[in-house]
Formats: sequence, C-alpha cells, structure tokens
Amino acid sequence: MEKIDSVTLSVINNALINACREMGTAMMRTSYSPIFNEGLDFSCVIFNTRAEMIGQAEFCPTMLGSAQYAVKWTIEELGLDSFEPGDVVIHNDPYRGQCHMPEHMVLKPVFHGGELQCFVGNIAHIGEIGGMAPGSFASDATEVYQEGLRLPPVKIMQRGEYVKDVWRIILTNHRTPKTSWGDLHAMIGSLNIAEMRMHELLERYGAELFAAAGDQLLDYSERWMRSEIQEIPNGVYRFQDCMEDDGVTDQPVWMRLKLIVKDDEIIADWTDSDAQAAGPVNATFVVTAAATYSAVLHVTNKDIPVNSGCYRPIRLITNPGTVVNVRHPGPSVGGNTETHPHLQNVVMAALSQAVPERAAAAEAGTACNFLFGGVHPETGEYYTNYHFDGGGWGATALHDGNSVMCPVNGNCRNTPAEVLETKYPFLTLEYSLRTDSGGDGKFRGGLGSKRVLRVVGPEITVSALLDRTRTYPWGLFGAGHGAAGGLLVKKKGDSRFRTFSEVYGTVSATKFTRIVLREGDEVAILSPGGGGYGAPSERTAEQIEDDVRQGLISAAAARTSYGYKG
Repeated sequence: MEKIDSVTLSVINNALINACREMGTAMMRTSYSPIFNEGLDFSCVIFNTRAEMIGQAEFCPTMLGSAQYAVKWTIEELGLDSFEPGDVVIHNDPYRGQCHMPEHMVLKPVFHGGELQCFVGNIAHIGEIGGMAPGSFASDATEVYQEGLRLPPVKIMQRGEYVKDVWRIILTNHRTPKTSWGDLHAMIGSLNIAEMRMHELLERYGAELFAAAGDQLLDYSERWMRSEIQEIPNGVYRFQDCMEDDGVTDQPVWMRLKLIVKDDEIIADWTDSDAQAAGPVNATFVVTAAATYSAVLHVTNKDIPVNSGCYRPIRLITNPGTVVNVRHPGPSVGGNTETHPHLQNVVMAALSQAVPERAAAAEAGTACNFLFGGVHPETGEYYTNYHFDGGGWGATALHDGNSVMCPVNGNCRNTPAEVLETKYPFLTLEYSLRTDSGGDGKFRGGLGSKRVLRVVGPEITVSALLDRTRTYPWGLFGAGHGAAGGLLVKKKGDSRFRTFSEVYGTVSATKFTRIVLREGDEVAILSPGGGGYGAPSERTAEQIEDDVRQGLISAAAARTSYGYKG
C-alpha cells in the first residue's frame, strides 16, 4: 500500500495506545490484589501477526523485553494456525521469552472478517504462584522449581470456553486461588475490551490499511530512533555494577557492559558479566534486553512511538549461563525487580560518558521487595501480599531527583498505608522521608523512605529481597552517592532494631524466605536515596536553605556536604 498520510497514521497510533491504556484501567478497577489495583504492576500491548509490537501504553518498562520475545515465542511454538476466535493463551516460562515467574502473559487473537488480524495481550505480576515462599519470591532459591508454578504457552480459554483442567492446575498450586482467579479474570477482561477496540479500527479503516499502518509505524519508529542514536558520539563506553549478594552466598555478582555506539546503531555487549549466580538474582535475556531498551529510551526523544521498530537499532550480545542470561534450571525471580534496575543504571552510566546532559545518576535500584502471608486473624482465610517501596531517583543535569519513587524499571505506585492496614495484619507506625539520604550535588538525589510496620496478628511469615544496602547509588560528575537502604527487625520486648542476619542467622541480611514474625514484632524498611549530579559547591544557597527548611537535608549535612555557613 502507498504511504499513509501522517494524520491517519497518527490517529491509528493514538487509537492503539488508547486501547492499551483502556486495558490497564480495566485491570486496575476489576482486579483483586493491591499489586494490580494500587501498584499497577502490568503492561498492555498489541501485536501484529508477525509478533511485532505495534502498540503499548505507559505502564511497566521492565516488561518491554518480555513483550518483545514472549509473544514471538508463543506464536512460533503454538503456530498461527492453532489460534481460533475466543482463545486466550497464558505463559510465564522464563526460559521461553518471559522475565520472571510471577509475570504472566495472556494473549488473545483478534479475528475480523474470518481472518486473524492481530493479537492483544498483557503481562502482569500475579502476586502468588506457589513455590517455597508465600508471595512466591524465594530469595534463597537455587533452582526454578522452587519459585512457583511454571507454565509454557497453553490455552486457558478455547473458543470462549474455559479449559477447566488448566485452570484446576493453576488454582491448585496458588496459595490464594480466589485472588488469582480475580486477577486473571481482570487480565482476560481487559483483552476483551482491546479486542472490541481493534474491531472498531478494522471496521473504520479495513484490514489492509490497518496492517499497512502497523508496518509504517514500525518503520517510522525505527527511522526516528536511528536519527536519535546518530546524535550520540561514536565510541565504546564501559561501566559495571554488582548485586551485593545473591541470597545464597554472601558474594557480589557483577554485571559488566561494553556499550558500542556506531553511527545509527547501539550494541550492548554484556559478555564479560559473571557466571549465573546460585541464588535468584539472575536476569533472563529479555530482562537484560528490557533494561537496555529502557535506558536508551530515557536519553532519546520521548515522543518516539514505543513499538518494535524503535528497538531494531539496539542489539545485545550475551553469554547463556551468566547473570544477564540465565540458563535452566537457574533461579531468576529477583532478576526482574532487582537486577533489572542495576542493568538499566549501568547502561545509563555508560551513556553519561557520551551524552552527559541527558543522563541521570543512579537511583535506589531496589524495589524493597517484602513478601508476607498467613491466616488472617479476622477472616480465618489464607492471604499473601507482595509489597514494594520506592526509593530516591538520581539527579540530572536539569533538576533534583524525585523522592520515594518505584525503580525506573517499574513505573509502579506504592501501596497506601491505609490499604495495607485494611487488608493485612500490619500497623504502620511510620512512613517518612529519610533526611540526608539523597546524594549531594549541584542537583540533589531524591530521598528514600522509612517504613515501620508492627505485626498485629498472632504471626506472619515474611520473605524479602532487597539490594543496595551495602553498596550505594552513585552520583555523577563530582556529586555524592545516595544513602544505602536496609531491612531491620525489632522483636517484641527488644530495645533496638537489628538485621535479620543478627536475629535469625540468615546468610543475607536482606534476601531470605519464611521468617515467622509474631504479634508485637516490628520491621523497618529503609529504601536507598538517589545519587546527585554535579559538584555540590554549585548548589545555590537558596536551594540549600529550602532543603533544610523542608527537612530534606539536615543543618549538619548542609555544612559538611555543601560548606553552607548560613
């Protein structure tokens, strides 16, 4: 087909994006668990029949890579001829193009005029999928089989009818089947809405123009991304970072990047990274891909349509069996939440050497994953919850970092204290900004938070997976680093908070499973702050005074970090 005029192309692109946004709104309003309706831990996508993404909304960036590969894998494994109207396929296998086990993709074919025209789908974090720990974050797992129920691409709906045997398998293996049932139906319901919107587009424009528009949008995004990369100076840029431990051993695990910018392409070479860890901090290939894509998107024009076309100029090189490309049966549940932001920060730090005016300092780099479950004292029913907290974002050449934001790989929201207390037997004693946690600089890093919870039921079984509690989010160009995070416990009757390693003997102080807390025990979750940008001596007196007045930095820090004498 001849080139479609720009107005029509823009209208179709916006219609695809709006359909994905509408999917997300439906999921938020109809789901059962806080991770959906409060945290928004999902992404919604539309694909053509060649498994190329033609539409995506602004939800969770960490799923960019899995959306790219999981749909392609699903279509290739099942075959296009296997799809019928009313089918829904589910898939969460990390070795088949997915990110980590809790992330489940549901995919529905859209038929119009008797022909398959496209696919609508979403990827979302199901809060409980079985495995060795309530909440399915087994922080000391040593193989995938301890992480929960693994599903290859398989139909859960066939021609609009339940595939009951598959549903029985799923719900029997989840500790909270009612919640899983509700969340999965929220996901499926959103597909039905997107399918309806695709029918409206196809009725309006016809199948031929619809398909051509998708192809031209892909090519347009590719051209725009290539032009953006051409503005980045050619060169080889290196950086490295580590996970401070893997939950099984007390040794760091390193991720090393050689980023090559050559004309209109970027090659991210991760081959010098460490061998895959014994514990679950390994990233699947698609997690590493998503981290690389997302970092590049942060330093290029925000108006580039986010589809498969804009990823074509970005290539990755990895070795299977490393921390950035886990091989079966290695565990990987922490790779998507914890390793991903580290990887993204590494790419950003490498790019800061080429385009310093576009880069940001390191952010908190941890979701402060805190999982818990038990029998609710008021209802007598079993519950689980996946709780995460935000930290400080890194400062940029233009402004201070934001405070208490979920990692840049997530784009999620914190669960309000009122919701947490309504649903679960925890009382929030404190939720506050951590003074002095943002790195000093011309522009200050964002602040982390402190959340203190008290157990108000007979007992709760908790697990955790946090990082950057002994390492620091780095600053750029003479700035200071952000404060490290932490996870502490105070037993009832004790006079102070101590680490979980001190109290319970865990190998890692912040990565462990199945610790039983009892009524009156307290937990303190400390999220890291973000790194600063530029020399602290360049920060204005007015900015420093305002920070002190708001309690963001202390008077002592103003004197020692900034030399402020006011």
